[in-house]
Amino acid sequence: MNNLYKLLRKPATTLFGVAQSMPKRFYAAPPKRFYKKTSVLYNDGKYEVTLDSRKLKTPNGTLFTVKSEPLAIAVATEFDAQKEHIERSKMHLSALCFTALDNPNRHTKTDMVNYILNYIATDTILFQYDDEKELHDLQRTEWDPIIQWFNERYGTNLEKTMVMSPPNVSADDKAKVSKYLLSHSEDVLFGFIYAVDTLKSVLLAFAAIDQRLSVDKAAALSRLEEEYQAKFWGRVEWAHDLSQQELQARLAASVLFVHLNRSEHFVKEKLIV
Repeated sequence: MNNLYKLLRKPATTLFGVAQSMPKRFYAAPPKRFYKKTSVLYNDGKYEVTLDSRKLKTPNGTLFTVKSEPLAIAVATEFDAQKEHIERSKMHLSALCFTALDNPNRHTKTDMVNYILNYIATDTILFQYDDEKELHDLQRTEWDPIIQWFNERYGTNLEKTMVMSPPNVSADDKAKVSKYLLSHSEDVLFGFIYAVDTLKSVLLAFAAIDQRLSVDKAAALSRLEEEYQAKFWGRVEWAHDLSQQELQARLAASVLFVHLNRSEHFVKEKLIV
């Protein structure tokens, strides 16, 4: 998990109709850092973050509180890592926490699960083509094992499509994935959606969250066709590198967010004897 924290230092962006980073205008200068230090407090069963003596609040004015101490520490670290200005576009975990706390579009748990279920039919790695043999061989080698893993892991029967028509996703397949997703809290589902939107793939997102794939590998597989085409059309090094770094940073944030919001990562209050 330590490598994920390192990836978060790299640049970032819409999540389920919600901005993946705090609101910003590209023409406005980033706000100056107004605090000297950050701290984490435990209060009434939850963890809070303070900036000097001020308690951190969301863009909608909600008091920042999380159940996971590691998550609170990670958010405090993001704020502490800011230099002269606060670069909101790089604060992925903070943005995810704020979105989960504010839920500005008032999405229900069912809304979020249905969003992910409907995304399966557009999943990047389920669309493969055999008009270019080298590319198709690459897709089969890199993507097919993930499809097989997903089907074995979740008991589904998803199949790739070789034409423009979307793959068939049966009601039974959706029911099995839905059951798994509904076992999670709403907070965790925001993390799943962030990962799905980042990779444009439910299967790759689940593989990264389940640690079947590393963040770097999942990000690379989501860009497989783009990287293949770049071999023929060339690449703008800085632009491609920046895009890849942003992808990895967003995915690292979503994976951490999911894991740190799961109950096994909560730090219980110590009993004083």
